[in-house]
Amino acid sequence: MSTQMRVEEQSRQARTAFVLVWVALCVAKLAIAARLPLFVDEAFYWQEGQHLALAYSDLPGLTAWLARLGVALGGNHLWALRLPILVIGALLPWLLVRMTAREFDARTGWLTGLLVLVLPLAGTLGVLAVPDVPLLLASVLCLDAGARALRRVDVGVVAELALGLVIGGLTHYRFAAVVVVGLLALLLLRAGRAALRRPGLWVAIGLGALAWLPLLLWNLDNADAGLRFQLVDRHPWAFGLHGISLGLMQLLPATPVLLLAFAQAGSRGLRDARPAARWLALCGVLLIVAFFVLGFFTDRRRVSFHWTLPGFVALLPLLPAVLAGWARGWRVAAWATATLGLAAALAYFLLAASPVGRQWAASHDQYPANFAGWNVLDTVVRARLAQLPAGTRILAGDFKIGAELGFARGDANILVLDHPLNRKHGRAPQLALWGLQFDGRMPEGGAPLLLVASPSHAGFPDAQAALVDLCQQLGPLPPPQALDVDGGGKRFVLYVITRVQPQADCAGG
Repeated sequence: MSTQMRVEEQSRQARTAFVLVWVALCVAKLAIAARLPLFVDEAFYWQEGQHLALAYSDLPGLTAWLARLGVALGGNHLWALRLPILVIGALLPWLLVRMTAREFDARTGWLTGLLVLVLPLAGTLGVLAVPDVPLLLASVLCLDAGARALRRVDVGVVAELALGLVIGGLTHYRFAAVVVVGLLALLLLRAGRAALRRPGLWVAIGLGALAWLPLLLWNLDNADAGLRFQLVDRHPWAFGLHGISLGLMQLLPATPVLLLAFAQAGSRGLRDARPAARWLALCGVLLIVAFFVLGFFTDRRRVSFHWTLPGFVALLPLLPAVLAGWARGWRVAAWATATLGLAAALAYFLLAASPVGRQWAASHDQYPANFAGWNVLDTVVRARLAQLPAGTRILAGDFKIGAELGFARGDANILVLDHPLNRKHGRAPQLALWGLQFDGRMPEGGAPLLLVASPSHAGFPDAQAALVDLCQQLGPLPPPQALDVDGGGKRFVLYVITRVQPQADCAGG
């Protein structure tokens, strides 16, 4: 067999493997998305989508708009809410295949597509309706447009770059890091500097800048609440050794053996004579290093392991050449560990979707609290409301309960108490804008409030402190109805509130 025929056969094999894995993964993700209870952030994006706006207190508008589109097309169902994000997640590997095949060769393109499918964070994209998916789409579009611009800036490049920049600007504040790194990478490349001298590229950049206008206007109208949350309130901006653990968390999702390949690919790519290879290496390495360094100065209370995903995806097209130079055993180990990582991530979602799995997780200190208990809680709340006078309103103890019960009931206007979680996640200003922040007034007509709270939710050092806070906001509380779900993994408490008398001193509960 000639070399050319061998290359074509290897390319066909890689294409077949990619298509088979892509189809299997799409089916698996759709099945999981139809059963997995809503993550609390997803529920709040649904609530935002029911109050359509150009921007919100926590994020720009695109994720909420996609959530609204999903339920508008398919009804108030889990799979419908997640469907637009699932479609984007399914599209992303094909975009990487096309870009890599154009810049290198067809077999490398299919192998890159296969790698993005088995990389745990990338392979599971779409199961949850979260901003990371459109954010990665925007990053890949900009990455592809940048690679094309190194050769020629034409109408297609301008359109693709503008589209990527607009999607990113409408998705997340974090996309600003992608923009800065992309501009820096272009400036570091001779072909990139030549591209920046073409007016077409600046037309795209200008159109992308307009996408930030809704966020800017929202902040101007709301005392910079969103900017302060994203850039000031949640970050200490002081050096801390916690950055080591955060950095390790950012690297581990790449899986240990592939992490070596990523390091080698980045090192080689920075020295590669081909502009496209250096462009990919610069974008990937700069993003990963930037987020790693920021970890020593930024948010210590929230997970950030997903922040580096666009950087790793930028390096993926360089990985097949690295793996080809490894011994067979190491290649097998790289693919096997990545596949096992993907399987573990999918298994976690299956565990969170199963009451039996959640009970097992609760007994092993791995309880998926943000997915758990909502269906059972909704059933109990409906039964309790049926026993109470007409006009009784639900009062949620925090935004999580309000959003989750809202989705279950198709009610995006559930009142919410002040709670540390609302402020921690940047949702308190939005609740106030919607008029859903409880102001101490009882419903008209003398109907009671049904308070639904959870001492299991973070924000207070213990259950007693949470009880004291409720007393300070509402006054003496009647005996509660307690609800334990998943074998005690989470507890909810329901109170029937007939009058509100805030107490300054509730030390005794």
